[in-house]
Amino acid sequence: MGLISEFKTFINRGNVMDLAVGVIIGGAFATITKSLTDDLIMPVVGYIFGGADFSGYFLRLGELPADFKGNPTSYADLKAAGVAMFGWGQFLTVLVNFIILAFIIFLLVKTMNKLMPKEEAAPAGPAPTPEDIVLLREIRDSLKK
Repeated sequence: MGLISEFKTFINRGNVMDLAVGVIIGGAFATITKSLTDDLIMPVVGYIFGGADFSGYFLRLGELPADFKGNPTSYADLKAAGVAMFGWGQFLTVLVNFIILAFIIFLLVKTMNKLMPKEEAAPAGPAPTPEDIVLLREIRDSLKK
C-alpha cells in the first residue's frame, strides 16, 4: 500500500473528520468565550478592584529602552518594546477565560450524556458454538449412523 493511499485512508476515517470539525468549532467557541471574559466579566472584576482594564495590571521588571516612545504605564506598549514584566493581570484574565471555557464544556458534556440513550446490557446468553466443534459433531453423528 503506497503512502498516498494510506494517507487517503487515514483522512477519510470518520474520527479525523470529527476531530477537524471539533477543532474548528472549538476555535469559534474560544473566540466567544474570550469576548465573554474580556468584554463582560473582566471589566466588572476590574471595576470592583478599582480599574477598568484588569489585564493591564503588571509589575515592570526591566528598564525602559533608551528609544522607548510609548506610555510607560501601558502594558501593551511595554510588551511591544520587549520590557520584562510580570503580567499578573493578563494571566488572571487568561485563567478566568480558561475556567469559564472548562465549565461551559463540562455543562455541554453533562447535557449530552443525559440526552444520549443509555445502552442496556443485553442478557448474556451462551456463547455460540465454534464452527470446528459443530463440524466435528456432524462427523461424529455421521459415523454413528
